[in-house]
This record gives sequence, structure tokens and C-alpha cells, in this order.
Amino acid sequence: MDRLGLINTTRAILAKAGFDVSSALTLRGICFDIVARRDQQVLIVKVLSNIDAFSKDNAEEMKVLAESLGATPLVTGERSSSGALEPGIVYSRFNISIVSNETLADLLLEEAPPFIFAAPGGLYVRLDSELLKAAREERGISLGVLAETAGVSRRTIQMYESGMGAMIDAALRMEEFLELPIIEPIDPFTFKSEERLKEQREAPSIDDSFALNQLATLGFTVRPVIKSPFEAVSNSSNAVMLTSLGSDDQKVMERAIVASELSRIMDRFSVLIVEKKHERDNINSTAVVSNEELKKIDEPNELTNLVAERGTKR
Repeated sequence: MDRLGLINTTRAILAKAGFDVSSALTLRGICFDIVARRDQQVLIVKVLSNIDAFSKDNAEEMKVLAESLGATPLVTGERSSSGALEPGIVYSRFNISIVSNETLADLLLEEAPPFIFAAPGGLYVRLDSELLKAAREERGISLGVLAETAGVSRRTIQMYESGMGAMIDAALRMEEFLELPIIEPIDPFTFKSEERLKEQREAPSIDDSFALNQLATLGFTVRPVIKSPFEAVSNSSNAVMLTSLGSDDQKVMERAIVASELSRIMDRFSVLIVEKKHERDNINSTAVVSNEELKKIDEPNELTNLVAERGTKR
């Protein structure tokens, strides 16, 4: 299946599961292909035929957007250099979950979550470490006995009880021995979330753009991005604005369309800031504001009111 087919398959699964789904956002060079929302859950999704093409830069951009918009980054794929992505397995690159469309459909449509995750060295499962430790201690089972049953060392059992993932065979032996469901399902939407929080990343610097510096002066938290249809995600206490800069008419139109789709799903404002006054104040519900107009604004509410007036907040 070609990539557009994969994108539309992912979109169809999300829509059937009750998500409000964007159109296929296939503008060249952006870091995501789909944005979807169900209640308070927002997903930013990249779709790839071969997940080996998922780069660190792409991952970093998705994380910046996800953090700014309160969303979860996710990749769906078909294969890697090692072969097809297996159903029921959660993969990851750069602390972002990767699943096949089959795994996504099983999770969202069949309520059949995956139980296995891929990591260096093989396939693993997550254990209910508290249940494992409590059962062992309550029954007076020594570390040595459980280790021998599982085929691992006593130190490894201690690590399992501290939250480390287990090889599948060892986990199944322990589960059978204890007669308890100690293997836990995996939620791809939260998988690796703790690792993402621990990441030490440099905040992107604001360039010499008048618009971005003016937004920062007005009190917006400006987070520059690269592989997106906009140059920054700007936050204030009462608004999130997707800010795109541009002067080329064709690019202005393309970026406004994508920004409008994202803002529609997010129920947020989107604004395109252009160097010179544009002939239109609004493109597909994205407000268009010139640098000259931005220069005259002194308070953040003035800008959000202007954007709301010109755009459409749904």
C-alpha cells in the first residue's frame, strides 16, 4: 500500500473510533500527517511506509507540538528494515510509540490492547510489579525460587519488582507459577511518556523574525518549530495560536489550509502573519495579520480578539 493509502487507513480507524480527524495533511516537509481528537485526547500522527525513515529531527518537532498543544505524538507504519511490523506489538523510536494500523484498530475498535513491546535485545512485556512482589512475599516465595522458575537471576527478579520489563518467556513462567495475571496491557498513547518527560532538550531559539519577537514581547510563550506548516506555537494564558510566517502567496495558501485543519481539531485560533498586508483577512478560517498590524498591538488580548474576529473559533 502506498503512503497515502496508509494515511487514509489510519484516518478511517480513528474516525470509526469516534475521533474528529483532520484531512490528510501531506504538505511536503511537515512533521505530521494527521491530527485527531476525541474528547480531551489529541493525537499528532506521522504515517510512514518504512519506520526507519522516522528521523530524530522529526521526532523532536512532534514532541514540541505535542507538548504545546497537550497532545500525544504517535507514528503508524507498515514495516522496518527488519520486516513487517507485527500486530500486537508496540515499537518505538526516540521515545515515540510506533504501531501498525492493525494494532491501532485492535486497540481502538476491538478493545484488544497490545501486550508486547519491542526494545533492544528482543520482545518484552510489562509486569504489574506491585502485584508480583506482594504475591511473592505473601506466599513466602524466595527470590531464588522465583528466579529458578523464571529462568533468570535473583537480581533480575528484584528489577522486575522495581518496574523493569520482562522477556516474554520469563513472564509467562512466573504468571503460570503464581496463577496471577501479572502481565499488563500497553497503552501506546502513554508508552514512553515518562521517558519523554525526562528528556533534556534545548529550547529552540527565536530567530530574528519581527513577528516571533513581537509575540514574545506581548507575553506569548513562543516555541519555534521547523517541520510544520507554521514557524511557532504561541501560548498565552487564554489562547494557543499556530503562527505561520510568509510572503509567498502559494505557500501562504498551503500553510493556512493546514493550520486551519489543526486549529479546527484543536478548537484553537490559528493566525498567519505575513510581511505585507494581504488581500484577504481570512484563509480557510485562519486569520491573516500583517507585520504592520502586529506592530500596533500592545496587549495579547488585542491580538487574540483580532484573530477571533477574522478567523473562526469553533
